[in-house]
Amino acid sequence: MIRLGIDVGGTNTDGVLLNAKNEVICSTKTPTTKNVFSGIQTTIEELLASSSVNVDDIKIATLGTTHCTNAIVERKSLNRIGIIRICLPSGTTVPPLVDWPEDLVDKLQAKTALIHGGYEFNGSPITGIRIDELMETVESFRGSVDSIAITGVFSPVLADQEKEVAAFLQQHLPLIPISLSSEIGTIGLIERENATILNAALKNVIKHVAEGFKQALVNKGIHAKIYFGQNDGTLMTDVFAQKYPIFTIACGPTNSIRGASFLSKEHNAIVVDIGGTTTDIGVLANGFPRQTSLAVEVGGVRTNYRMPDIYSLGLGGGTQVTLKDGAWKIGPESVGYQLPEKALIFGGETLTVTDVAVGVGVLGMENTQDEKLVSIPTQDIYPQIVEMVERAIDRMKTSKEDVPVVLVGGGATLMPETLKGANRIIRPEHAGVANAIGAALGDISGTCEKIYLLTDREHHEVIEEAKQEAIQAAIEAGADPHRIDIIQLEDFPLAYIPGEAILVRVKVAGPLLLESEK
Repeated sequence: MIRLGIDVGGTNTDGVLLNAKNEVICSTKTPTTKNVFSGIQTTIEELLASSSVNVDDIKIATLGTTHCTNAIVERKSLNRIGIIRICLPSGTTVPPLVDWPEDLVDKLQAKTALIHGGYEFNGSPITGIRIDELMETVESFRGSVDSIAITGVFSPVLADQEKEVAAFLQQHLPLIPISLSSEIGTIGLIERENATILNAALKNVIKHVAEGFKQALVNKGIHAKIYFGQNDGTLMTDVFAQKYPIFTIACGPTNSIRGASFLSKEHNAIVVDIGGTTTDIGVLANGFPRQTSLAVEVGGVRTNYRMPDIYSLGLGGGTQVTLKDGAWKIGPESVGYQLPEKALIFGGETLTVTDVAVGVGVLGMENTQDEKLVSIPTQDIYPQIVEMVERAIDRMKTSKEDVPVVLVGGGATLMPETLKGANRIIRPEHAGVANAIGAALGDISGTCEKIYLLTDREHHEVIEEAKQEAIQAAIEAGADPHRIDIIQLEDFPLAYIPGEAILVRVKVAGPLLLESEK
């Protein structure tokens, strides 16, 4: 069996073929094109041309893609949204879509309905669902929305009302996809609702991506089962991705972190992924990307769904270096994939970070025009570049102790042999395509994050329930039920909620269950 992994970045589209032992057969790196699918097609063609694999042996094809991120940032191809908040008679002070960018709100053409229902913190219903309100909502949405986002007060504690409303809508509007907030975000109502609306808005985008990826594969005679990278460093099935497209956002850096872990054999380290335009710094914790505990903005919208803890710098191989007011300024502008045309050492007219690294002798390349660097004080500029990365590493550390640092990405060779804050620097083989390797390898994960009341239940009972819910989520996403491990288990007492309440957070992961193993 052969795995095909592709990761679409802002500058390059990377691809890799792995054999049954997860060894690299071949890899490639091609410029990301405006039409992303043509870049994917080219990547597949180059992989097949540089190897002798039989396309019939490619059984798994995985894609880490920026399509959903781009759709939100560029406000393109988004669904018209129907928004239901289950909250009355309270929950009206802050309406849906408050503080959203106006241009994004205009694109969604949202229809909003606030209906009776919702729960107290302990799962007691505030009021029941009213059928007359649901019928009125159905008629309001009919013909004017493409997908629906449902959010209930304290639905992460009890999701029954969200499911009841969804079942009613599916009966009367059967062709419209529905997103439930209890399956996407955490406790905070507004941020959870925001994440659910974005998820609903991306339904057509992810459908288009899946169809395009399948077609690109079929065009080359590949009939593999497809998976998508998600932002916790694991994979999800096509069916799962159609339900939760928002989880593909920020999967690129997490693919790199997972790939870095596999290539370096490190399970706890800082990963520095240097590309053509940006540098992403993340933390490996027990072999998986560390998640942020803070609210995260996506396209100008504040959300609280699962996101990796990533710090990004406007620094890459194509980053421009300019002289301004007597001082050298590094980025954030970049020539990106045009580096071979515009960098000084390739005959261009733009001074880039790659030029500086060549100038100081850190990076050696053949057939370059090094004479164009004679008048550039590269020895003065290079320490500034290194300091930017060292500061970012320090920002991500949680202790003063030095830690292992894994350098990956096409720009990993730009860094020196030592860095402040690192007790050792690891540059694994195939580091340039760690993101594609991470996409090809990915396990399947499942998570559970819920508030439990201990008034009439034992602590070990709720922990076990949370574990089983996370495991079931992983199985539904395609994991082998016999090989799932718990990789994160935390519980926190909630002092601000009356009674004995705890927040339980569980994450599990396991390898893909292949068709041949079922």
